[in-house]
Amino acid sequence: MAQNDTIPVKVGVVLDVETPVAKIWLSCLNMGISDFYASHPQFNTRLILNTRNSERDVIGAASAALDLLKNVQVQAILGPQKSSQAKFIINLGQNAHVPILSFSATSPSLTSSGPRNPYFFRTATNDASQVRPISSLVKAFGWREVVPIYADTDYGNGIIPYLVDSLPEVDARVPYRSVIPPSASDDQIVSELRKLMTMQTRVFVVHMWNDLGSRLFTKAHEIGMMGLPGVVWIITQDFTDLLNSLSPKVVKSMQGVLGVKTYEPESEELEDFRIRWKMKFQRENPTIIDAQLNVMGLWAYDSAFALALAVEKVLKNGNESENGKSLVSYEKRVNASPAKYSTDLDSFGVSKIGPKLCEALSSTKFRGLAGDFSLVDGQLQSSTFQIVNVNGNGGREIGFWTPQNGLTRNLSLNSSGNYGYSTSRSNLGPIIWPGESTVVPKGWDIPANYEKRLRIGVPVKDGFKEFVDVKTDPSTNVTEVTGFSIDVFMAAVEKLPYSLPYDFIPFANPNGSCAGTYDEMISEVFYGNYDAVVADATIRGNRSLYVDFTLPYTESGVVMVVPLKENDRKSAWVFLEPLTWDLWVTSTCFFVFIGFVVWVLEHRINEDFRGPPSHQVGTSFWFSFSTMVFAHRERVISNSARFVVIIWVFVVLILTQSYTASLSSLLTVETLQPTVTDIDQLLKNGDKVGYYKNSYVYELLKQQGFPDSNIKAYKSVEDCEDLLSKGSKNGGIAAAIDDSPYMKLFLAQYCSKYKMIGPIFKTAGFGFVFSKGSHLVGDISRAILNVTEGDEMKRIENKWFKDDQSNSCPDSKTRVSANSLSVGSFWGLFLIAGIVSVFALIIFAVMFFYKHRQILLDSKDSMWTRIQAVFKSFDEKDLSSHTFRKSNCPSSTVMDVQNSNCPSSPSNYLVYSGSNSPFYGEQGTLSSDQASPEVALPANIIELNIVPNNEIIRSSPDRLATNNV
Repeated sequence: MAQNDTIPVKVGVVLDVETPVAKIWLSCLNMGISDFYASHPQFNTRLILNTRNSERDVIGAASAALDLLKNVQVQAILGPQKSSQAKFIINLGQNAHVPILSFSATSPSLTSSGPRNPYFFRTATNDASQVRPISSLVKAFGWREVVPIYADTDYGNGIIPYLVDSLPEVDARVPYRSVIPPSASDDQIVSELRKLMTMQTRVFVVHMWNDLGSRLFTKAHEIGMMGLPGVVWIITQDFTDLLNSLSPKVVKSMQGVLGVKTYEPESEELEDFRIRWKMKFQRENPTIIDAQLNVMGLWAYDSAFALALAVEKVLKNGNESENGKSLVSYEKRVNASPAKYSTDLDSFGVSKIGPKLCEALSSTKFRGLAGDFSLVDGQLQSSTFQIVNVNGNGGREIGFWTPQNGLTRNLSLNSSGNYGYSTSRSNLGPIIWPGESTVVPKGWDIPANYEKRLRIGVPVKDGFKEFVDVKTDPSTNVTEVTGFSIDVFMAAVEKLPYSLPYDFIPFANPNGSCAGTYDEMISEVFYGNYDAVVADATIRGNRSLYVDFTLPYTESGVVMVVPLKENDRKSAWVFLEPLTWDLWVTSTCFFVFIGFVVWVLEHRINEDFRGPPSHQVGTSFWFSFSTMVFAHRERVISNSARFVVIIWVFVVLILTQSYTASLSSLLTVETLQPTVTDIDQLLKNGDKVGYYKNSYVYELLKQQGFPDSNIKAYKSVEDCEDLLSKGSKNGGIAAAIDDSPYMKLFLAQYCSKYKMIGPIFKTAGFGFVFSKGSHLVGDISRAILNVTEGDEMKRIENKWFKDDQSNSCPDSKTRVSANSLSVGSFWGLFLIAGIVSVFALIIFAVMFFYKHRQILLDSKDSMWTRIQAVFKSFDEKDLSSHTFRKSNCPSSTVMDVQNSNCPSSPSNYLVYSGSNSPFYGEQGTLSSDQASPEVALPANIIELNIVPNNEIIRSSPDRLATNNV
């Protein structure tokens, strides 16, 4: 489009044009406009820049803006350069309906107070957006305190509230703020730096422009502050972005510094622009050697591009007039009242296209040189920050930070998905810290000339002085603090790698009495009256909200001590108490099992285990249970059964002896049991309970529902014993509830009368108290571990508690409580008896089935028939056994009783007369076909029963039976 057909739109530029950075930004603005129209020659509008010098002053910037609004009637203003200059100009733009686009005023204070100004657009990232990346670095390396060093300007002060609020989220805090005036002399800077050197904190966040920051680091290097042990320096984005513009001397003094800046995505367009800008700037500014482009220059380029695009949207299709009036001009202010005083502020009108231009800017989106350009609520959105480490001649990239992933080493690894937010130092590249060290600084140190002594509070106690005891000599007024807790603390301090001066300050009233509870004493640390508290203070969650605790140096738990009472268990059923119910059941089952095993092994070969089923069952049970008193009289014939019985008799012997001993103890020894075993029982009964005075246990008891009338405080071990001995109904207490170390100390003296129950509440134990975020917590905790893991803790315990409290009892009248025996004491014996019995059954079964394998292998019969045959064979006598073989006595069918050489026994003899014998033939000879013992007997046979006293008993014929004689 021809130049005469375009619509000129005046745009103002307010910068400190004498500064090198302003020259860089101005060249970027001009290139942005020329590149825009070179790529869009068909557009109707053309931006005309009108530049004014703000002369590095707020008034100068205001004068320049007034001139542009009144005399030039610009439709938009690009600038100003500083946040302090922007405040007034923003209000002017709102009055004139002229959009103000600032690419360098980054202070959050411009938009944090009051409603948003619709005519202000920040085309740079807000300084508050870099707070999260800085906090992530602090958390990644575990630093607990950070000191911001910032310029006393709107720009410097703007970020501090956000930084202070963000650090507690990563368990860090700001103990001190170092403010440097912009016009500070070198001596003033050195004085402030030396003040910082006397402090323990060594993590510094520097937020200022490069001119003041360069002087700060130069002086810090000169006085040796850059190489202090544990020192960390972090610079914010505007300073980091200008690292390449600093002199080599300044960069040398900043070695090891970490920097955070907005990430500039590389692209072909950006690389081409760098080359073209370098050539153009060098040609226009030959006196500026080796100028470096920064991100604000890219924001200036994108701002000009966005403004040109928005103007084109408003004035498209050549609509430069409305109702015959030009749109690119001002109109008189509506409802303007006459000014009382004549000034230039009320002499300019308002822009006609201002509101529409603001709408167009808000909706403008494109891919710029600095990344995606999108304004949300008038603010440029930025999502990625680059983290650099100053080494050599500039900054070296060590990682990135994104809102989705936190710290990350490489952006390409996280572009495919979200792997979760991380603050791990492993996601950063190698870092060279100040002093050319690769060891991560701890962020704090005790200065060599550190003269401040820790004020350590200690409690004044009436009882349990073995932990802390405060004594004051009335003649010299010298206070001596001793005790177990004191010795542990002093032993831990001795293991620190540095000197730690301290003084013990009793928490007491002027008269020497205790000044309050433990919670009140600990709160003094929070208020800054004490630096620490060394006491028998329990680590609790509500306390850790405002102070920090070291690792515990004692065991934990709240326990309950109650009196012991005699257990009158001599009832009618006392004989059941020596064994637990599970042992009774197990023993009964084994008695039945052993009886069954012996019956199986003896049934086929032993007449004692044969007969009718009821007789066999009774015999088996009788045999098994009679072993309990060793009264069994049945013979055991097989070797397998004998081995089983031997093992079982041994088991029964152990059981009966243990039962006898336990029953004797129950009947003769005086047994004790606690009066109460549950805190709920105390509540139900309405009993009174006691606690150590000024202890937090009072709050626990209140939470459990105990009324004040049922809660009593005791001051010492003796006071506690006196209340317990009285009992709840006689003005005493039914139970004493307190920390485990206290109650163990109590039981060391009265272990025969009381018992400890619990823990009924879980606690973390005793620990030392320090202020929130104190560097000493970690070192003292590590020192406590070294003390508790060695012999030193045992020596301290023996010093204050004499001996192991669990093994010492001064009262010689210690009484023993008897406990019932359980299966756990005899499971080994039952296991052996069971294995032997099962093994014997297996051997018997294998031999039996092998002997009768023909029955099982007979395929002519059904399986059920074969099984019945096997069981029938099992029920029959085993005639092959020696117990059923024929005796060695003569087996003649006719016997002369008088001439018999066999021993007299209660046997049956058959006497026949003459030829009446069925074994003789017609001639009186033995009939071969009648030689079977199973013959029909004549009716005239007489049965004689010969008994040991040689009496002959006549039996009737119907009782005769054949016997082998």
